Amino acid sequence: MLGVEAVCAQQSLIPGSILEILSTNLQQSCKPSQFPDAKRAIALGIAARVSRTARYAAHNTAQRAVPSRMPHEYNSANTQKGMAMDEARKRALCIYLTKRLLKERLDNGGFMPPRLMQIVPPRDALEGASTEELWLAFRALVNVREPWPADDDLLAAQDELLQGLIAEAGITTVDDTTPSPLDGRLRLWRGDITTLAADAIVNAANSGMTGCWAPLHYCIDNAIHTFAGIQLRLECARIMQLQGYPEPTGQTKLTPAYNLPSRHVVHTVGPIADGTVNEELRAQLASSYRACLEAAAQAGDASIALCCISTGVFGFPADEASRIAAKTVRRWLSERDAEGKLALTVVFNVFGEAAEHRYRALLGL
Repeated sequence: MLGVEAVCAQQSLIPGSILEILSTNLQQSCKPSQFPDAKRAIALGIAARVSRTARYAAHNTAQRAVPSRMPHEYNSANTQKGMAMDEARKRALCIYLTKRLLKERLDNGGFMPPRLMQIVPPRDALEGASTEELWLAFRALVNVREPWPADDDLLAAQDELLQGLIAEAGITTVDDTTPSPLDGRLRLWRGDITTLAADAIVNAANSGMTGCWAPLHYCIDNAIHTFAGIQLRLECARIMQLQGYPEPTGQTKLTPAYNLPSRHVVHTVGPIADGTVNEELRAQLASSYRACLEAAAQAGDASIALCCISTGVFGFPADEASRIAAKTVRRWLSERDAEGKLALTVVFNVFGEAAEHRYRALLGL
C-alpha cells in the first residue's frame, strides 16, 4: 500500500503543509482507533478535488462570501424557539444528504473506515432506516468528510436541516443566561453551546484546526463542526493552508459560524496537561482565554461564550482551570475599563453539573 507521501508525490496535488495539518487532527485526542490509514485517505480524497485548482478557489471564495447566520434570523415565524421540525421533511433531508455524501465518498476514492461502516446503513437500506439512524449516518459522514467544496444543492439541504434542528432544540440568547451579582458583564449558562446565540462562541480545538474527525465523538469540536456545517472545515482548512503549520497553543483563529445562531466561532488550542499542571501550562491556558476575548473584541462582537478549555481529554484539572478562566476574564475586563474600551459580555458556558457548581461559586451565584 502506498504511503501518504507517495500518494502526494504521484498526484502532485496537495501542498505538504495542509496535508500535515489535516492529519494532525488524527494524531491527537479525537483520533479513532479504527482509523489507521486516515492520513492516506485524506490524501486520496483531497487529491480528487484539489487538482482543479481554479474551480476550488472559486468555490472557496463564493462560500466565504456567504454571510454567517445572525441570531435574529432564527427568530422568524418558521424557527421559533423550540418549534419541532416537520418529521417528514427532516427524514427526507437526512436521506438526501446521506445519499449525497455516500456518493461523494465513492467518487473520491470510496474509503470507508470500519467505524463509519458500523454507523452508516448500506445505500440500498437507507429508506428503511429510522430518522435517528439517518441523522447519525449523516453526522458521521460529515465528521470524516475532507474539506471539499460543495455545490449549492448540498449546502441548501444541509443548512435547512441544521438550522431546523437547532431551532427545534431551542435557542438561548445572552439575556436568557444568569448574570453574576458581582459583575453584570459576567454570566453563566449550562447547556449546548451550539444553541447559544452569543455573538461569538469558543471552540476548544486541536492544533490541526479542522475539527474532530472521529465519527460521532462527544467533544465540543465535533459538535460545533457538525452543526456549523461542512463550510466550517473548508474555511478552517483554507486558513491553515495559508498559515502552513499547526496552530500553537494559546492562540486563536476566528471564523464565521455559518449555521450556528452565533456570528463567529473562535477556535483555540488549549494546553495538554494530562492531569498535571505547571506554570507554563497555566500561562498557556490564560493565554487561550485572553486570545479568545481579544479575537471577539477585534471582530466587533459584543458577547462571547467561553467553553471549559482543556478540561476534557486534554486533562487540565477542572477546578484550577475554572479559577484561571475567571481570573483571566476579570483582569482583561479591568484592563479594557482602564483603557476606556467597550467590554464584552462574557458567558461562561458549562455542560455538566460539577462545572456549573464551580462557576456558581466563582461568580457569586
